[in-house]
Amino acid sequence: MVDSVAEVMSPGVSTVTAETSLREAAEVMRDADVGDVVVTDRGHLRGILTDRDIVVRCLADGGDPDVVRVGDVCSTEMVTVPRQSSVKDAVHAMRTATVRRLPVVEGDEVVGVVTMGDLARAVDRNSALADVSAADPNR
Repeated sequence: MVDSVAEVMSPGVSTVTAETSLREAAEVMRDADVGDVVVTDRGHLRGILTDRDIVVRCLADGGDPDVVRVGDVCSTEMVTVPRQSSVKDAVHAMRTATVRRLPVVEGDEVVGVVTMGDLARAVDRNSALADVSAADPNR
């Protein structure tokens, strides 16, 4: 059984700055085949931006993704977990903060991201969420 966040997280975090345009951030997500990017300022965690943030907080309001900046729509109230955290601790953090993704940190550095799907696969590989999360993305 998987015990630590380090065993289930996605390493190699895609990052952008608060000044990056949403179009550029979307291109980073597309190229990395991820649904989120970590927002940093000189290596320090400042927020997280999801594909949903781009749609709901920009496009749905008629915003221009070439003009709107990541810092205008990203989530800045961050909940993180250390890489040595248990899966149980990560589940508790997600549940308490009602978030679907947690940046994983080692000291002051972001070293990965753990998602609800990652945790579902770790806790119960036979759950519907684990099946959906393990499936190839729609193309």
